[in-house]
Amino acid sequence: MTDSLRLIVAFTVLLAPAAPAADVLEEIVVTASLRERNIADVPVSLTVLDSAFIDDRAIQHFEELTYVVPNLNWSGDGHRARYFQIRGVGELEQYQGAPNPSVGVLIDDIDFSGIGSIATLWDLERIEVLRGPQGTRYGANAIGGLIYMQSRAPDGEFGGRLRVMAGEDDARSAGIAFGGPLGRRMGFRLSAHRHESNGFRDNPWLGRDDTNGRDETTLRGRFHIEASDLWDIEIATLYTDVANGYDAFALDNSYTMLSDNPGRDAQESFGTSIRVESAALAGATFTSITAYADSDIDFGFDADWGNAASWAPFTYDYVSSSERQRTTLTQEFRFASTDAGRLGAADWLLGLYAQRLDESLASVNRGEYVDPVFDFSATLDDRLDSDYEASNVALFGQLDVPLAAATTLGVGLRVERRDTDYADTGGLSAGPSETMLGGELTVTHVFSADLSGFVGLSRGYKAGGFNLGLVPEGRREFDQEGIWNFEAGIRSRWFESRLGLDLSVFMSRRDDQQVRTSVQLDPGDPTTFVFFTDNAARGDSVGLEAELRWVPVDVLDLYANLGLLRARFDEFDTAGANLDGRDQAHAPRYTAALGGRYTHPSGLFVQLDASAKDAFYFDVSHDRKSAPYELYNARAGYVAEQWTLAVWVRNLSDERYAVRGFFFGNEPPDFAPAVYTRLGDARQAGITFEWEF
Repeated sequence: MTDSLRLIVAFTVLLAPAAPAADVLEEIVVTASLRERNIADVPVSLTVLDSAFIDDRAIQHFEELTYVVPNLNWSGDGHRARYFQIRGVGELEQYQGAPNPSVGVLIDDIDFSGIGSIATLWDLERIEVLRGPQGTRYGANAIGGLIYMQSRAPDGEFGGRLRVMAGEDDARSAGIAFGGPLGRRMGFRLSAHRHESNGFRDNPWLGRDDTNGRDETTLRGRFHIEASDLWDIEIATLYTDVANGYDAFALDNSYTMLSDNPGRDAQESFGTSIRVESAALAGATFTSITAYADSDIDFGFDADWGNAASWAPFTYDYVSSSERQRTTLTQEFRFASTDAGRLGAADWLLGLYAQRLDESLASVNRGEYVDPVFDFSATLDDRLDSDYEASNVALFGQLDVPLAAATTLGVGLRVERRDTDYADTGGLSAGPSETMLGGELTVTHVFSADLSGFVGLSRGYKAGGFNLGLVPEGRREFDQEGIWNFEAGIRSRWFESRLGLDLSVFMSRRDDQQVRTSVQLDPGDPTTFVFFTDNAARGDSVGLEAELRWVPVDVLDLYANLGLLRARFDEFDTAGANLDGRDQAHAPRYTAALGGRYTHPSGLFVQLDASAKDAFYFDVSHDRKSAPYELYNARAGYVAEQWTLAVWVRNLSDERYAVRGFFFGNEPPDFAPAVYTRLGDARQAGITFEWEF
């Protein structure tokens, strides 16, 4: 981190003039809020990544961009980033029973919360990451924040792009996107992309280097219909087939796997959304958003991480697999005031949201253990089938009241009702229902054309749920969780918009925090060790998020992002554990990123990026932590009017870093507890060619 910082600062000093001369930082419009707004008017900490930033700094998947977003982390419990943590809030692993996500994931308004492994990046227009509880905007699935991804929309001229890539790890990909007008009132954009690689692992036992391989296909479609001067229709479709292997944990925490039954982490999803907007009403606009998604999710792994030779003379062979089938149907209606429909000088918005979620699960755990020394054997053949249904209905509203010429008071409120029904072949039936309440109170002030600020108090919530299997008495169900969040920030532009700084600070308190923990029901019987979710803690967080963008000269574009976080347990009283004052899991105290791109007038360019992340606890059930790490990426090439050729290296220093860790006994005959970590991607170099037409 230090060397990269010195290099970029020195580079800047050499090339930067004293006084820039033209506006270069474009106006940013946020689309994930209830109304499309200029970023200066949005009273929440957020990061917006545009298409140029995405294309320059990622190869394939959103997990490659998480390092540049302040206070965003992800859990490597699966092959691709699926479980996200914002400010320490979010799930860490494959859930049991009913889905109950903390971080919302929307792709073209289609809900993929909790199953975000399909977040591929080809032909995206933007990604918006909203930090903190989104109690008014999105409700129960966004107590930690919201990730909103939007593909490229049709424009008024026919054109497209073609990209091919080849790299180490036998990586190869190809993508095409094109679109344009269809008559006077219609437009379309279609895209297709395929990515393959071996997955940075070797398995000498099977003689393969692709047991953790990647095979990812994405198809997108966007259609715009101007039905009349007063009606607009946007249709988005998405098909993804992420057929990845899953062979990521080694007994020696390396890239060399010993498993004889490598698994899969695959997800095939189809989704579509229809957004209708109308200005036909007197005094108000009308928006309808209908979205549907159907996903098949296959997750399985070699539970012993070894083979017959690994465990000889013992027989130790276990596998685990689960197949989920999920469908979601959502409908949202919004009515928003126009200038003619204001309540006095106040803008208002009213909305209704409904969601229907159906999910079926078939999980299988099988295995055998034979100890010839003590003449002991055990077999496992456990199968659980379950069905889950949930219906959510919410009413929400927002009122923006001018207090003065440059000051606006915002009030938001959301009331949500959730009804569920669950049944499995283990004999468990559950149907908790609850009503939840969230909202926000904000004040936004515009100091000048280049400086604005906000303060806000918001409340978010997360639905309660239930535990499967054997659990302590009275712990079958757990209650909803609530969070109070106070936030203040500024957004500024300086030197004729060549320098931009967004800065926010926050404090939050989580009440009845849901924590996945463990307990041994009988101290003398190790087979009674169980995991369950409990309302075990209160959590307190404080932190800062800062994003700096500087274009000192037209040929140089620099950025620096920083997240500081102290997310701790304030009260933790479950299972006899005392974690008061301890940091929460997957909540590093700092995340940082900085980088820059220099483009010579001839078209030659060079780009350097560095990111750093502090150590973090892997889980609540033990005290093992990751190590702090730094990653460096480089890219160089030539950009012409219609084509670009670039060579790139990711993880330039070949850093070995952990994205997930466990602490338990997994090696016979004594099964002594040990730390097992999953490593992130190793160094990779490649070349990319893109042609725009």
